[in-house]
This record gives sequence, C-alpha cells and structure tokens, in this order.
Amino acid sequence: MNSPDASDSSAPVCSAKGCRTPAVWVLAWNNPKLHTPERRKTWLACDEHREHLSQFLGVRGFLKDVVTLKEWEESTAGDDQDG
Repeated sequence: MNSPDASDSSAPVCSAKGCRTPAVWVLAWNNPKLHTPERRKTWLACDEHREHLSQFLGVRGFLKDVVTLKEWEESTAGDDQDG
C-alpha cells in the first residue's frame, strides 16, 4: 500500500496547500507589521512549489531568504546550545 513517494511521517513536508511531498527548501520570512526584524518564520517547499510560495511571500515584502532544508538545518544546529 506504500507509494514510492511515501516517507517517514515525521519527515518535513511542503507547506503548499494539499501537498504532502517531502520538503527540499526553507523559505524564511517575516511580516514587518507583526514581527521584529530579526524574527524568522519558515515555510517548507518541495521543488514544484518553491517558486509559487516564494512569489506569494515576495510580493508582500515578507520573503527574507530561500535555502535548502539541509543548509537551514546545518545553520540552526547550534542555535539551541547557548540557551
């Protein structure tokens, strides 16, 4: 019953509505009306939805960065150790 795209249920998936594809990208964003400048919220994206989600955030002036999930995990790995 498992499809080739089935993956571990704890694996990160795309944030696009209805998409259950494993995430490859992290879109870091914030809403300057609600968040401090250093605050970063994240959406995850598969290859298919990366551009659409980036455009959605970009036209609102919210998009701050787009990196691979692997890069994001490596850059945030030490963040919890100081506190």
